[in-house]
Amino acid sequence: MDTIYRRRSIRKYSEEKVPEEIILKIIKAGMNAPSANNQQPWQFLIINKSKLLQEITKIHPFSQMLHEAPVAILICGDLSLENAKGFWVQDCAAATENILLEITYLGYGGVWLGVYPEKNRVEAIRKLFRIPENIIPFSIVAVGCPREEKEPKNEFHKDRIRYNYWDNNI
Repeated sequence: MDTIYRRRSIRKYSEEKVPEEIILKIIKAGMNAPSANNQQPWQFLIINKSKLLQEITKIHPFSQMLHEAPVAILICGDLSLENAKGFWVQDCAAATENILLEITYLGYGGVWLGVYPEKNRVEAIRKLFRIPENIIPFSIVAVGCPREEKEPKNEFHKDRIRYNYWDNNI
């Protein structure tokens, strides 16, 4: 639970590079996410060229932290790997969350940038990275050494729990 409570959206990064072996550990965590029918319909694109990170900021209105982040991971759904139609979205969301948790566990900072289902973002990211039609850009995770510290949080709300029927609150 400690990693879950410590996971926060980090948007400020130092200039320190993130080693490739760390990036691969982070992606490995993403690839071990739960997946409908174990279809694992994901693909990952590591973005470590500053020029490309800057281009994303022209496409995605909430991506300004990419001016500082040394690397980002683009999580994509691969429709050619889909065997549980439509569930690629949930699978890629689970992979993205696993990535964020591993980033936190390893002492780095990250933030989730939604791409899908915003059609303009999907198409612009697809064009920028020359992504084929059967691949859908889902999310981007900025990764870096944090230059900000946030307190752990606990978002438990007992009043949002019900048992058996909607009208039976705790």
